[in-house]
Amino acid sequence: MLEKYDAALEGWIEHTVANGDDDALFASGYLQGHIAVVFSQLEQEQLSGIDALDDKMVDCLALADDELEAADFALVQRAWQQLRQIISDIK
Repeated sequence: MLEKYDAALEGWIEHTVANGDDDALFASGYLQGHIAVVFSQLEQEQLSGIDALDDKMVDCLALADDELEAADFALVQRAWQQLRQIISDIK
């Protein structure tokens, strides 16, 4: 399942690069690195469900909240919700 999530991530990033504004590009780039780490953790722990992904991303976004200005964090949160919806639609 992680392969499908990764494919969805790549498609979303390609779409964002082609169509997004500077804010979208920032948020997608920021998320890309964090999601790569999360996917690696899930693979090592042999987890692949959307619930496990959500749990890891909550932890990741908590770190982002400390690193980013409020406006940038809001961009990243919205980007994650958009990507999360795409991933949750994968069967």
